[in-house]
Amino acid sequence: MKLLDPAHPFFAPLWRRIVIVVVTLGWAVLEVMTGNPFWAMLFGAAGVYCTYQLLIAFPGPGSDHRQDQ
Repeated sequence: MKLLDPAHPFFAPLWRRIVIVVVTLGWAVLEVMTGNPFWAMLFGAAGVYCTYQLLIAFPGPGSDHRQDQ
């Protein structure tokens, strides 16, 4: 089971993927500003992971990238 399935139809619109990345990285910045390094690192790592999965390695439209295991 994947942590995040970028081939799911929910992630098809670009705006949803961008909002998810901005919210996770923004929350990491908020945690840094409030002095919570553990949560900042946790949300920062989640934001980096979402950035890679949803924006960089995202399967293009019409791509049959789904790997059911």
